[in-house]
Amino acid sequence: MLEIQNVTKSFGALEVLRGVDLTVEKGDVAAIIGPSGSGKTTLLRCMNFLERAGSGTMIFDGERVDLARVSGKEAARLRRKTAFVFQSYNLFRNKTALQNVTEGLTVARKIPREQAAETARRALRKVGMLDRADHYPHQLSGGQQQRVAIARAIAPDPEIIYFDEPTSALDPELTGEVLAVMRQLAEEGMTMLVVTHEMGFARNVSSKVVFMEDGRIVESGTARELFEHPRQQRTRAFLQTVPGVAE
Repeated sequence: MLEIQNVTKSFGALEVLRGVDLTVEKGDVAAIIGPSGSGKTTLLRCMNFLERAGSGTMIFDGERVDLARVSGKEAARLRRKTAFVFQSYNLFRNKTALQNVTEGLTVARKIPREQAAETARRALRKVGMLDRADHYPHQLSGGQQQRVAIARAIAPDPEIIYFDEPTSALDPELTGEVLAVMRQLAEEGMTMLVVTHEMGFARNVSSKVVFMEDGRIVESGTARELFEHPRQQRTRAFLQTVPGVAE
């Protein structure tokens, strides 16, 4: 479904991505783990054209694009097949939960307002937030805001959702409610690429786990392979620092 080849990215003299290759199949829940500063978020942003890669190729639904030379029109067209959930929610502060979900449907996708509102209500119901449809972000907890952001992501029925550390700003109790929604989406077959520090999610929900460090993919495999039988010493050393993983 989605493949990237030899993706690089630098900020000035700092090399952040150093030739990354990655394949995501339809229905995959792929978790990207690794230490802070390893390039995980930058990779996700390059894949969704929020950053322009220095080089690299993306093949999406059989269409090949040059990530360094993709036009704004091409990027917008491909982005409409995807959704992005940010760690900081990125909700409009002056709009209700319902309006936040409806906005992208009416503005970006030109869906009639009544149809968009009904679609938005279904999405809010799915994440357990329909009873908060008329609430503004300041009236919601962090976990509730993130669930609204997930509703906004699933409303247009994307082919893949990118999650950028969606629980990093939440305390443990609120983290659980967001992870429960993500687990539900995984069980329903949603294709997801998730940058996360939540090792329980990566181990128990993901179908594929990718370990990154220093702008490169060190190792990838099934969750069981990577957590129980890591091949690389650096992967083993990283997992030994994670509570509850190394036994």
